[in-house]
This record gives sequence, C-alpha cells and structure tokens, in this order.
Amino acid sequence: MNIAILSKGETLYSTQSLLKAGTKRKHVMEVLDPSHCSLSIENGKSIVRFHDEIVDDLDAIIPRIGASNTYYGATLVRHFNAMNVFSVVSAEAILQTRDKWTCSQLLSRFNVPIPKTILGSSSNLEYLLSNFKDQPVIIKILEGTHGNGVILADTYLSALSTIETLKTAGVKFLLQEYIEESNGTDLRVIVVNGKIASAMKRQSKEGDFRSNLHRGGSSEKINLTDEEENIALRAARAMKLGVCGIDILQSSRGPLVLEINSSPGLEGIEKTTDVDISDKIISYIERNKRS
Repeated sequence: MNIAILSKGETLYSTQSLLKAGTKRKHVMEVLDPSHCSLSIENGKSIVRFHDEIVDDLDAIIPRIGASNTYYGATLVRHFNAMNVFSVVSAEAILQTRDKWTCSQLLSRFNVPIPKTILGSSSNLEYLLSNFKDQPVIIKILEGTHGNGVILADTYLSALSTIETLKTAGVKFLLQEYIEESNGTDLRVIVVNGKIASAMKRQSKEGDFRSNLHRGGSSEKINLTDEEENIALRAARAMKLGVCGIDILQSSRGPLVLEINSSPGLEGIEKTTDVDISDKIISYIERNKRS
C-alpha cells in the first residue's frame, strides 16, 4: 500500500518510527507536510495537491496533526476521506479530542469516569471556584496539548487571579479538581484497534505536577488492572478512536480518565515498554484496508 504520514516534523521520532515500520512491512511510505498541501473541489471531486502536484495514489494516511494546525489538519483528513483514502484517525475525532470540554462531555455521556470538571463560562468567578471548596484546582485552556496551558492554582486567590486574566484575554478554559493522591503520577495507555497495545506509569519531576516526559518526568512499564484496562477501552470507544493515547489518574475512588490524545507521541512509550507501537498501527491499517 501507499501510506502517507501527515506531519510537519519528518525528523521527529514518531514520524521516523512509523516510516520504518511501514517500510519493514513492504509498504511505500512518505511524509506530507500539511502546510504544503492545497485543497480544492473541482467538477465535484475532492483534490489534494502537494507542492502543486496532485496526490491521487494513496491508500491510507496517518495524521500527526499539531495543536497549532488542528483545523486545517482535520480539513485535510476529511478531504482524503472523500477520496476514499483510509485514515487512522477521523477528522471529527481530531477536533473532539483537541477540545478538552467536548472530550469531557463525550466521555461523560458514555459513563467514563473523569475528575470533576466545570466549564469556565460563568461570569460569576466566585461561583466557579466555590465548586472546589478552597481545594487546589487545575485550570486548563481548552485547546492546550502536551501539558501546555495547564495551571495548578493551590489557593483561592491564585485561582481567582488566573481565571480573571484568562477571562480578560478572552481565553476559553475549564476548571478541574486536583487529584492530590495521584502524587504527580498518571498512566499513559495506548489503544490500537480496540486493544491495549502498551502502558506506562509516568512520574512528574520534583516541583511540577505535570507528568509529561518531555517536561522531565520519568516512566516505567506497568501492567494495568482490569478496571484500568476496561476504562481505557471504553474511553477509546466513546471517542471513536482506533488509535489513541489515554491518560489515567489513579484516585481514591478508582481510575479517572484525564485526557485523550488522537496523535500520541511514540518515543516515550516505545522506549519505556519496548513495544513497537508503530508496527501495530501499520497492522491496524492493513486489517482495515482488507475488510
């Protein structure tokens, strides 16, 4: 098959890992930078051009869409879908997972447990904060990724000051309870084709509550409990994702889904667990193209 990775970073670990996995399985692999793609509809047909050359020979695409390029990246995926090109992730799933509130709504609809979450839409800031009863609160920008736009306000005044600033700047945000007992750890679970592909436990560096590895956190391979595995799979189904990364917090009332990533980074999970996630993604494409 001819498979393209939609990515602005050809040299990134995840992109290179997918290229190697696809080539190893005898597929023709290439990287298309979405910023160099132009879209048109001509005579009722969807057309994609890459550097002014028509792209009409692809069987499948693997979106690796950055947060700054969400809308156009999703539009590009939808255009390829109209050309009968299989996509590992749908345009709708990309948009839904990038908006933290929409994602929370969908997870709640399917009874997937998440931390208490409140949309920062009310002009009554004191009411918003009263929901957390003077406890530390997490403030998240709706479309932030990789730990960006996530703030821990450990006092009422710091929380009030932060949300006043966001309100003034017109930034959309949500408030979420701080799960103190997680102690700066979370679980990153990779789901491929409705199955758990791999899982690791991440620990934040000292002085930071975010456990992202690129922020200095550490990681170790783990085996999920039955409950954690069940919740991860339910979350993937709720978001209609064949491939995704799911972040889970271990709380006193059981596992809680924190976030879902439709383009999870592969370097940390592959190096930590020694599981070839890229190979599983290529295999997922093969199964779907045969069906």
